[in-house]
Amino acid sequence: MEYLPIFIQIKNRPCLVVGGGSIAARKVALLRKAQADVTVISPTLCDELAQLNSDGLIQHQAREFKDSDLEACVVVIAATNQRDVNERVSEQANQLRLPVNVVDNPDLCSFIMPSIIDRSPVVIAISTGGSSPVLARLIRTKLEGSIPAAYGRLAKLVEGFRNKVKTAFPNVESRRGFWESILEGTVAELVFTGHEDEAKVILNKAIDAQAEKPEMPGEVFLVGAGPGDPDLLTFRALRLMQQADVVVYDRLVSPAIMEMVRRDAEIVYVGKERDKHTMQQENINQLLVRLAKEGKRVLRLKGGDPFIFGRGGEEIELLAEEGIAFQVVPGITAANGCSSYAGIPLTHRDYAQSCVFVTGHLKDGSVDLNWKALAHPNQTVVFYMGLHGAPTLCKEMVTHGLPASTPVALVEQGTTPQQRVLIATLDTLLAVIENEDIKPPTLIIVGDVVTLHDKLKWVEEHHADDVDGVFAYNDQ
Repeated sequence: MEYLPIFIQIKNRPCLVVGGGSIAARKVALLRKAQADVTVISPTLCDELAQLNSDGLIQHQAREFKDSDLEACVVVIAATNQRDVNERVSEQANQLRLPVNVVDNPDLCSFIMPSIIDRSPVVIAISTGGSSPVLARLIRTKLEGSIPAAYGRLAKLVEGFRNKVKTAFPNVESRRGFWESILEGTVAELVFTGHEDEAKVILNKAIDAQAEKPEMPGEVFLVGAGPGDPDLLTFRALRLMQQADVVVYDRLVSPAIMEMVRRDAEIVYVGKERDKHTMQQENINQLLVRLAKEGKRVLRLKGGDPFIFGRGGEEIELLAEEGIAFQVVPGITAANGCSSYAGIPLTHRDYAQSCVFVTGHLKDGSVDLNWKALAHPNQTVVFYMGLHGAPTLCKEMVTHGLPASTPVALVEQGTTPQQRVLIATLDTLLAVIENEDIKPPTLIIVGDVVTLHDKLKWVEEHHADDVDGVFAYNDQ
């Protein structure tokens, strides 16, 4: 994040705009909307600014910019068509440590004017860091239709009840839970439909009813975060990620997904690597119980799907025994996500009529699988956590009947910008793992469907440092 998004209070405070054209007029309009005292410095004014000056709504000094003009202002905007003047304004403002914006020159700005959705007192600002104002406006347009104007009225309504709710709910977590139930329930719907008086009555009753039992019950959300790409999250997962008081997350949850959890939530890392467990599974189970009994909403965020090699069943088993409420939100498991992004269908009428998911190691680290059932032709086998057991995998699959030439795909960090897909066979797999320095998380796909990779791959992979860590998509 190159810019810190902040909202500055400029009501009745002096702000300066250098420039008198139509672009300057747009910036003046924004400053005036925030109730600033605006001074415009320019030899001439466009018609719009001239009218504002005539009406006494701005102050105008009909001359060129002087360095001393910055001494009394709190924000300055340069909007002239002369780069040398804009550069001088920027340089002087930076020396004085004043926030300065130079229109269409991000390199001269210390702050950027965002694209704005105004539902006062709710205000949403969208920025692309100056790289594409048009894209910011397009995003604003998409959001405009999904955010009713009534959100402003809703914010004003709840503002009047803040002190009463604070008294009824002395605990921060219980207060937060109450407000979320209100803002997502009947009170909000009444405001949206114009029945604000009725909304106030119901809100008052809700506060009085809860004041007798202010502690909100805790709950655990067991949520699958998918294989890495945040676009693969479900709507329900995203909603619960924004409601949690505490986030307990695994190593396989990508940083991009962690960026989407509630900003003020407590974050607890319990990731596991081979021979390096931050917290034992039994302790994680107890942690979830303890946090929920404290009245907190706990997001247990797991890579992939929590019920496919995610130990989710072990965790909610204890929750059920302790009588703690929980929800389970499935996620796209690694086999689905990684195979799709690698262009490898797990089933295909010409190659595989069945698909098996297996884990590469047991609790004690050993590999003990039904190799006879796995080593079948016309079947795809996907190994989770299989790198350490790869020597056993190759040996047993061949011993039990698969040709050594059976295709194998290694999908490293699948669905993320760092994804790599390497193709081998059962007799070359170990050499590829060693020579290419393959690291977890890596999925191993065994079967003839792997031969479709070259034909069906739709993601063109790049190293993150080559193209800013993004995927390119093939146009096929």
